[in-house]
This record gives sequence, structure tokens and C-alpha cells, in this order.
Amino acid sequence: MRKGLRRYGNWVLSVLVGIGVFLFWYILYPHALSYQEQYQLFLWTGDYFMERISVPGGLADWLGEFIVQFYYVEWLGALLLALLFVVLQRLTARLLPKKWWLLSVVPVLLVLWLMGDVNVLLSLPVAIILALALACIRLPKRLSWLDILIIPIAYWLIGPAVWIYIIVRVLQLGWKHLWSAVWFLAVLLMAYAWLLPQWPLQQVMTGLNYCRTPLTYPQWKGYDKDMYELIRQDYLVRNERWDEIVKRAKEYQVRTPFSSVCVNLALSQKRQLADRMFDFYQSGDDALIMPRIRDLTSMLPSAEAFWHLGMVNSSLRYFFDTQESILNGRMSGRCTKRIAECMIVNGHYKTAEKHLHLLKQSLFYRGWAKEAEALMKDEAKINAHPVYGKLRKLRYKDDFLYSHEELDKMFGLLFMNNQENKMALDYFMAEMLLKGNLQGFQQNMGVVQQMGGYRMMPLGYQDVMRCIQAQGNVPGSPYAKYVQRMAERRGE
Repeated sequence: MRKGLRRYGNWVLSVLVGIGVFLFWYILYPHALSYQEQYQLFLWTGDYFMERISVPGGLADWLGEFIVQFYYVEWLGALLLALLFVVLQRLTARLLPKKWWLLSVVPVLLVLWLMGDVNVLLSLPVAIILALALACIRLPKRLSWLDILIIPIAYWLIGPAVWIYIIVRVLQLGWKHLWSAVWFLAVLLMAYAWLLPQWPLQQVMTGLNYCRTPLTYPQWKGYDKDMYELIRQDYLVRNERWDEIVKRAKEYQVRTPFSSVCVNLALSQKRQLADRMFDFYQSGDDALIMPRIRDLTSMLPSAEAFWHLGMVNSSLRYFFDTQESILNGRMSGRCTKRIAECMIVNGHYKTAEKHLHLLKQSLFYRGWAKEAEALMKDEAKINAHPVYGKLRKLRYKDDFLYSHEELDKMFGLLFMNNQENKMALDYFMAEMLLKGNLQGFQQNMGVVQQMGGYRMMPLGYQDVMRCIQAQGNVPGSPYAKYVQRMAERRGE
């Protein structure tokens, strides 16, 4: 019976690991898959492959990115991750004594927890699996020329995760094989001195492509609730799931400008911004559009807001800056696609073609890139396009200098250029309220009544007018609470 338990119990454990990991990513964290996918652009070219394997750990990096590209389809990405974790469990079980087969689930849990750090790239779990697979190969039980060759080759292919192979080899053959650890350290130093002088020694020793941020180590902090909620909001904005953003914000909203931008954009797309804006947390005058912050996440919701407003050049600038802020130097499929769209709307077809050429060498952006390339050959079709044609009508007619401090004026000018742009009007009024410009708000109420398309004054504006008349003394008023919070922040 014990023999049967060991034999079949291990397979049952593998099945449970696969099902559990699949449900974990597909049900609980599909937004984490989208987050990882949007910060790379895997190209099916020989040059791309050669670029990856030209540095230590390159094969693990290439395989990791190969898998991550499938995150574009959430269930497929979750399935591939499930299979990857099953392989990890099976390899561990093979290396453990048969009576300890249950412990093979421990590395699965540890790696799953490690991946809670969003800066950890899939190349690290892939490298760990490759190192375990290498350790499973039956090598001579004494020193041979294979031992001398395997370590430098394995280092170049999978990176410093080769330590796992060395540790397993030492445990299998005893302390007499400890020389391999010394040999590996020598390999690292020789690689640094002769082949990788442009890289810091710290990265050569710990891995060039295991983390997105250079000179950092994986943080064992798990899945931080607030951080992953913001990632989810960005994921929902990317997929234009406006109702879900508002629904989740009613239950729990992270108190950051990033979250405010996401929620306000969702409200504007449902034409509820004027009614419900102050029912949700507002961070201040950056709650509609955040200022430029050179990191790989903060500007994305603002860039999407610019896009929907018709401020195409501002959207282009934010998406371009976001792509350039990816610290490991990768392209972004999401950003590249939107940059190409901005170029198409502006009529810069030559520049758009360069980005489309890259996208055509990918798997999941290829079809869209071909359609966009065909669309550029017909100006009439672009003008009739439900998105590009609309944005051409909404965008500014004249050039001017961008100023984040004067966003309300830019929103107002955008609306006057095209009075069908109701989102610009809502943002114009909302920005004045966020800044506390009540005089300007009152002066433009007539414009809202005549051109806003409302049957009655929005509930949010009614609340503001009551606050103005009562000088803020309106118990339960959402806007009065916002004004009070801003005053406390300024120390008034």
C-alpha cells in the first residue's frame, strides 16, 4: 500500500499543483499576467534570440519571455504557468528520497510566493527549473571532463541559478565535489573580467535578467493588497472594463492619485463623472491626470485618459516615456501599439510603419498590425474609423505649449474646439473643482446647462452649489469633505 501511495500519490500531487496554480493565476491574479505581458514584446526573429543569449542567463530569459507572451490570453498564460509549476514539482520529487515525495510541493509554494514581487521575471523560475533538470541528469560519480565543461556552459545559458545544480551535486557526491563551487566562482570572475566588464560585478554574480530592476533582489513580500489592486485597475483600464472599475472602487479604493485617475476615467466613460466624482477618493488636482513620472506604471492611466479625451500628442508623450522607463530595456507591446495608433491619428504614417513592423514580428499583435498597415493606405477609411476618425475630430486644431498647471484651460479649449467632446467638458469642470476654483466653476455652469447634454443639473454639481451657498457647512456633502481634507493637508 505504501508503495502504491508513493507511486500514485506523487501523480495526484502533480495534478493538484497544476489545478491549483491555474486557478490561482486565472481566477485571482489575471491582472498580474497582463502586467508582466505589457512590459515586453517577444519577437519571432533570429536577431531577437541572439540578442537574448548573448549574455549569461540568456536562454532562461528567452524561454521566460516566450511563455510570458502567451499571458496576452489569460487562460493560456495561466495554463502554461500551471504546467511550469508541475514540472518544478516533478523534478523536485525526482531529486528527493522517495519517502519525502510530499516535500516536493515546498519549492512550488516558495516560487509562487516569490513571484508576488512584480519585478521578478519569469526567467528566474525557468532558470531554477533548468538547473533542477540538469541536476537530474545522471553524470559519473567521480570527477570527469563533463563536470568542468557543464558549469560555464550552464552559467551562460541559465545564469547563477547553476548554484542549485552545484548544491545538488555536492549533496549527491559528498564534500569531495566541493571543488565545483570554487570552479563556479572562478567562472563568474573570469566572465566579469573578460566578457562582461560593462556590467556591475554584483549583477554578474546574482543574475542579469532575473529582476526587471537592475541591482535588486527578489523581495519575499508576497502579494501586497494595495499594489495588486492598482495593477488590477490598470488592467481594467487597458481592457476598458469601466463598470468593474467603479464597482470595485465602491468596495475598496487605494488612496493614491493612480487610483483616482483610473476611477475618474471610468466614470467619465459612463458619463457619471459630474454626478459621482466626489463619492470616491480624490487625491487632489492630480486626480484626473497625473504629472509626468518617469517610471513604468504611474503614467499609464493618465495616458489612456489623454487618448480618450482626444489629446493625442499628450497620450503619445506619456506612452513613449513609459516605454523608455522600463529599466531592463525591453519594449512594451501595449505601449508600442498605442504609439503606432497615435501616429496613425496624426497622419505620421512613416513613423507608424516602424512600430507596426515590430508588432508584425510578434504573435498576438501581428494581426492588428497588419490591419492597421492596410488601413493606412486609405485616408477615407481612417477618417471613417470609429476610434481614429473620432479622435481626429476631437483633437486640438492648433499647436500650443503643454502646461500641467493649466490643465483646466486645456480641457476647456479642447471642448470649445469640438463641443461634442463631453468628456473634455466634464474634465474641465472637474479640474476646477479639484483646484478649488469655485468662481470659474460658477461662471461656466451656464455652458454646462446649454451644451452639457444633461436633462437636469448633475447631482455632484448640485452638491457643490449647496456647499458654495452654505460656505461649506453642508453635513454629509461629498465635496465639503474633499475641501476639508485638502485644507487639512495644507495645514489650514
